Amino acid sequence: MSTYFSPEGGLPPQTQLLTDRAVVKEAYTVIPKGVLRDIVTSNLPGWDKTRSWIIARPIAGFATTFSQLIVEVAPGGGSTRPEAEAGVEGVIFLTKGSLTLTLDGETHRLEAGGYAYLAAGSDWKLRNDAPADGEAASFHWIRKAYEVLEGHTAKSFVTRDQDVEPRPMPGTNGAWATTRFVDPDDLAHDMHVNIVTFQPGASIPFAETHVMEHGLFVLEGKAVYRLNDDWVEVEAGDFMWLRAFCPQACYAGGPGPFRYLLYKDVNRQIRLT
Repeated sequence: MSTYFSPEGGLPPQTQLLTDRAVVKEAYTVIPKGVLRDIVTSNLPGWDKTRSWIIARPIAGFATTFSQLIVEVAPGGGSTRPEAEAGVEGVIFLTKGSLTLTLDGETHRLEAGGYAYLAAGSDWKLRNDAPADGEAASFHWIRKAYEVLEGHTAKSFVTRDQDVEPRPMPGTNGAWATTRFVDPDDLAHDMHVNIVTFQPGASIPFAETHVMEHGLFVLEGKAVYRLNDDWVEVEAGDFMWLRAFCPQACYAGGPGPFRYLLYKDVNRQIRLT
């Protein structure tokens, strides 16, 4: 059974050294779990009893297609109008606790591993119905302006990590596999948010260099990741943000599986005008 990292906030003691693995470079950014503290959270309009860590947003000259937030909702908290922009699609992935999602009139109970694709223009709301002394819920919320394609319309759906069979990469005997929540050939979807799993010792055996930009949040395990011309150690709770064409590869370190939540933009022609 998988476990998923969720930040707890807090502050380190005054005696702690400042040295950390946080880095921002032209081709990539690493936000390690140790910097997800109370003082870097943001409130969200329209949400109550909620705080968020905004770990990716469009920035001129860097990644431009998406935003990613880690959202923590206390018991009794949530929102009846979470998405204010009608043209924005989203994915939520729950890592801790439970939430009630009402999506286009249907109610869904999400627990750790719960996944929902929220089509642009859908009507949804989210609530933590736990008692006052209950558990806070934590989830990832990935947002993107939906790029309409004539003849194709993405539809909302709800599923779970536990219910989707990972697909092994060819020639890896299952050492490298991807949990694909949508069909990669479905042109209705202009983004994929999947979970990638490496068994201990498995690798991406070449430097991927491609047009998709990425957000990678490590859910479980550890690895050494190749980012541009650097090798960087990462572990559960770390976030990597890669611009288009940043070379990338990894070795999974064990002792257990290395898993990350992966965003990438897909299935659209490059706009030049």
